[in-house]
Amino acid sequence: MKPTRVAAPRIDELVLRDLVDGDDDELASGARLEGVRFREADVSARDLTGLRLIECELDGVAAHEARLRGAVISETRIERLEAPVLHAPRAELRDVVVTGSRLGSVEFIDNRWQSVRFIGCKLGFVNLRGSELRDLRFTDCDIEELDLGNARAERVAFDGCELRALAVTGATLRDVDLRGLDFTAMSTLDGIAGLRGATLDSMQVALLAPSLATHLGIRIID
Repeated sequence: MKPTRVAAPRIDELVLRDLVDGDDDELASGARLEGVRFREADVSARDLTGLRLIECELDGVAAHEARLRGAVISETRIERLEAPVLHAPRAELRDVVVTGSRLGSVEFIDNRWQSVRFIGCKLGFVNLRGSELRDLRFTDCDIEELDLGNARAERVAFDGCELRALAVTGATLRDVDLRGLDFTAMSTLDGIAGLRGATLDSMQVALLAPSLATHLGIRIID
């Protein structure tokens, strides 16, 4: 029997041209910004509800305790974002690249993401409960905890990443490739039945064997 092929995330290269430099004050609730570059901006504790960024670039932005409920970010590059705490429920990301960023506790509940990449990022608690995720790739990222409870995820992949805690209770996964995760660092896995639809390698399955046995009611006696 031929091995089943895992569909990879469909992500096009992001090319931004003719950007103009913007001012911090333009980043405000309900603003619609297109073709703007922001460097070393500080939007900490700012209410950015409903903000729309289209074909923009954010480089070196501080966003601690920023509130981005319902924000829409598309065809945008985000570099060196610093946000120990970030609130962005019901946000939408499409064709977004996030690189070299440090995010602590981030609330992405009920988000909609399509064609999103995280590269070389350090992520704390990433809460994506109830979100719809398509074509998502994490590359060389260090992730403390990822919560996909009740999320729908399709074509998601990890490359060279570490993850310490994963929650997939009630998740619906399709073509979610976990082979690029280092499971030796994982201390917590909640909702193991939610891994249905994920792809793992044989070593990862061996590491998960005790949890699988407990879930199936199998006793292991040495």
